[in-house]
Formats: sequence, structure tokens, C-alpha cells
Amino acid sequence: MKFNEVTALEKKQYMIKKTFFYITFAGIVILFASGFKRYEFKHIKGFHIEQDSIYYSTVPNFAEISKENNLKIIEIPETSPSFISFKEKLGQKESRGRYNVINRFGYMGKYQFGKSTLRVIGIKDTEAFLHNPKLQEKSFEALLSINKYMLRNEINKYVNQTINGVKITESGILAAAHLGGAGSIQKFLNSNGSHEFRDGNGTSVKTYLKMFANYDTSNIIAKRSVNLSHLETNTVETKSFDNQNTVEIEQVKRDDTKESNAIDDLN
Repeated sequence: MKFNEVTALEKKQYMIKKTFFYITFAGIVILFASGFKRYEFKHIKGFHIEQDSIYYSTVPNFAEISKENNLKIIEIPETSPSFISFKEKLGQKESRGRYNVINRFGYMGKYQFGKSTLRVIGIKDTEAFLHNPKLQEKSFEALLSINKYMLRNEINKYVNQTINGVKITESGILAAAHLGGAGSIQKFLNSNGSHEFRDGNGTSVKTYLKMFANYDTSNIIAKRSVNLSHLETNTVETKSFDNQNTVEIEQVKRDDTKESNAIDDLN
């Protein structure tokens, strides 16, 4: 009898616990579900467009805005690629940007100067020239100044004209003169493009006229002569390039010549 009373008590406690569990579980579910709301479409005036609606939108143009706000239209002048871009591109074309290179024809440095050209601007020590990037950059600008003076008449006469399919620009003329000398570009222009100089690798002045067109060379002042001998005597030898202690002798392969000819053919 006592055993049956204990069993009934346990059953009663079990039922109480079970009821409490379900009530608690139901409460948690209701509480959790109450945090979500059903998605509803709402029409907000001025922000809703029906699927088959036609919507028109107009905005004031610049002239209307300027008139309303008393603004003045400022014309921004067109600019040409910089002189730095011009000389770096030419240096890459001439020597892949290497200061201490000598090609198979004896032309040296980043811009491939010949000894006779260096003498024109007062440079006699070619060894010091090869190891002085600053002197090479100054020499390049000096030669541009001289060529700009020598070709001043051609620049005034032919710039913005088209000769043999090439638009003539000042930067193109100066680059072509660097390739083949002022005389070669004079012959090309004055012959209407029929006299076309090519260097030892097959690159023509026409190629340079195209490749280096429309760069800003306005900072180059035309000068009859430039002497840089004072820079040569005060040079400080710089560290060698490409981790070499000797001047690199470039052996120009036939493939390079073929590449130059291919460029000419494309142009």
C-alpha cells in the first residue's frame, strides 16, 4: 500500500514537470516568433512606380544651372602627355632605359649618344658619361635644345600637317631628329616624306614621328649651342647598374632588327 502511494506521487510530479516543460517551450516559441513580421508591400507616395507605369524624369542642363546660380563656364585647356613621359619612353626605345649600355655601333647610354654628338655639347670623357645618369639626362635635353633651334623653320612650317600619312608634331620632330639627326628629318619633311632615313636597326624617322607625337616639349628652349663641359669635370661617379661593375656591351641581335622592321611595317 505504501509502495502504491509513492508511485502515485511520482506520477503526479512527473505530470507537473511535463506540463511545465510544454508551457515553457510554447512560451519560448511564441517569444521567438514575435520577433519576425510578415513581409508586406506598402505604397509610399512619390517612391513607388507600378510595373506598367511610364516615368518621366528631367534634370536641368549645365547652362540652366549656370544661369540659375550665376555660374561661369570655365574651359579647361587640353594637355599633352608630359615631357617626363616623352623622355622615358624614348629612353626605353633607345636602350630599354639603361644608362651604361653601348650598342654594336658604339652608341652609348640611355639615349644612345655617339661620340661626335657628345663632343658637340662639350662631353669628351665617355667613360664618365656612361656612369653619370644626371649628365646623360642633361645631355639629352641639351641635344633637344640644339635640334629645336636647327629645326625651328620646319617646326613652324610643318607642325599639324600630315605628311606621308603621319601627323607632324613638335615632339615627333625632336624624337625623329634624335634618331637620325636634324638633317634627316629636314629631308623627310621637305621631300613630302619620300626621303625616309633608317638607322642601323632599320628604325625609320617615320616610326619616331608617329611614336612620339603629341608630347609636351614646350619646356625645351631652342638654343644654337650648349656646352656641358663644366658638368663633366664635376661629375660624381654613381653606382653601377644591373649589379655590374663594368660597362655592359650590348650585342644587338638580328631579332631586334626584325622587331624594328616589323614596327615600321605596322606603321
